[in-house]
Amino acid sequence: MRFVKLSPAALQALIAGDLDAASAEAGFRLSQYLADERWLWEIRLADIEKNPQNAEWIARAAVATDNDEEIVVGHGGFHGPPDEDGVVEVAYSVDPAYRRRGHARAMLTELLARVDADERVSGVRASIRPDNAGSKATIAGFGFFKIGEQWDPEDGLEDVYLRSNRTTSGR
Repeated sequence: MRFVKLSPAALQALIAGDLDAASAEAGFRLSQYLADERWLWEIRLADIEKNPQNAEWIARAAVATDNDEEIVVGHGGFHGPPDEDGVVEVAYSVDPAYRRRGHARAMLTELLARVDADERVSGVRASIRPDNAGSKATIAGFGFFKIGEQWDPEDGLEDVYLRSNRTTSGR
């Protein structure tokens, strides 16, 4: 699994629904699934415009190799840079056409390896709807512990999990 950084121009093209222009800007064929996530790219482009350093943390195209072919299977990254306590919130999504093949776990493994190597990060947060058994199964074995609940205006009730970035179980 590897992540392809999406430039502001690629994000703008995805927001406009121009998959060809977004792919040309990214230097890699992006998927319709990414174009359909317009709401996410609007948020992340605003994050970059607010602070260009946020580009190093936000969602990227997730690329997997399948039968010697590289394909975009979703996206993954963080909600932004570490907060004042050194915590980042992980986020990833797998295109429904590629689910149940281990891609979410592979994404999470790579994302956690990234923060484990960054001394600025003290922990990783994950927020998951209580009925999302797949996401709960994905984080199992990676050292996440439920620390509470929160209300998300988009997703409703979410369970909140935290993991120290120095935890290595599950790898």
